[in-house]
Amino acid sequence: MSKRGQDAYVVAAVRTPVGRKGGMLRHVRPDDMLAHVLRAVTEKVPSLDLAEIGDVITGCAMPEAEQGMNVARIGLLLAGFPVQVPGVTINRFCASGLQAVADAAARIRLGEADVMVAAGTESMSVMPQIMGNKVSLNPKVVESDENRAIAYGMGLTAEVVARKYGVSREDQDAFALESHRKAVAAIDAGYFRDEIAPLMVRTHLPGAEGTVAVRESMAEIDEGPRRDTSPERLASLKPVFAARGSVTAGNSSQMSDGAGAVLLMSEAALERYGVRPIARVVSYAVVGVPPEVMGIGPVEAIPRALQRAGLKQDDLDWIELNEAFAAQSLAVMRTLGLDPAKVNPLGGAIALGHPLGATGAIRTATLMAAMQRDPKVRYGMVTMCIGTGMGAAGIFERV
Repeated sequence: MSKRGQDAYVVAAVRTPVGRKGGMLRHVRPDDMLAHVLRAVTEKVPSLDLAEIGDVITGCAMPEAEQGMNVARIGLLLAGFPVQVPGVTINRFCASGLQAVADAAARIRLGEADVMVAAGTESMSVMPQIMGNKVSLNPKVVESDENRAIAYGMGLTAEVVARKYGVSREDQDAFALESHRKAVAAIDAGYFRDEIAPLMVRTHLPGAEGTVAVRESMAEIDEGPRRDTSPERLASLKPVFAARGSVTAGNSSQMSDGAGAVLLMSEAALERYGVRPIARVVSYAVVGVPPEVMGIGPVEAIPRALQRAGLKQDDLDWIELNEAFAAQSLAVMRTLGLDPAKVNPLGGAIALGHPLGATGAIRTATLMAAMQRDPKVRYGMVTMCIGTGMGAAGIFERV
């Protein structure tokens, strides 16, 4: 029986491998990626009655075209879930996947459900540009200086942050290099295997005598990390957002394709299904900041999430800080005094990719795998900046 005030627990979390834009997942539809992770995460609890799922909340930063039409509902139907299971698509830009987790946990705390699924899906390969299929900004955004920062491209905000917080090009490149180094080391050590649900990719090609040839390949490993990245290669890249800037393609997050899903339960559901949870959802916070320095959002969100959790920053053992740009990541870390050893131990979005609305769910899967692998990780956090000026942070406790 659902009851108000109950805790919400993560019992499983999975993700696809993340592909580069135009890479190994370019022919996989975002609703098919979503269906894949929804099946994979619920299969972690074989006894689960899928009809008991209260809702499938799915984050998507650009919910249009192939990932429009309420992709949450379409994805769950493609996954074979019972028709009575509802689905809703939400959009908080880069925090959409984490917002889905927070909303799912809130529904359980309110007593409205005992079983929820939070997810995120994004294919940047299918979107014609970062702003979507049809850009139609409110004229007021560009008519006054007061609102103009709303229309800033993300790269331009990173340049503003780099200047304001004194983050040098050399520091940005060094941070990017370390992201790739950590990600490659994690892949070699097999640390991502438990969180990744391998995905069969089918490509249709022209065959002999007018036939269609189907080529199949298994996507199992993140495509973004580069073994050949070096200080020299990164230093050779030109700024892409400002003529005399410091933000380059090499010290920015990669545009990517991917999906993730998180299965949450109440204590009553844990007992009913005999499931041992991975973690308890402790707190969540989202805070607004000036749009022109949107990358600094976690500086405001992290303290609020810690306050709501009754924790201190030093209590955190693992921090998944989304690397939208090296400039903003370093600005956040320096401003708050985050321990670099605790931040993105397996690399971040500069190496692993950033499929926008899916990233929060994907990084939650990485944190859950870390908690299962290392008993020293008691408290972990997923945090990121958000377009138009926001920051989000969610805290989890291993149980």
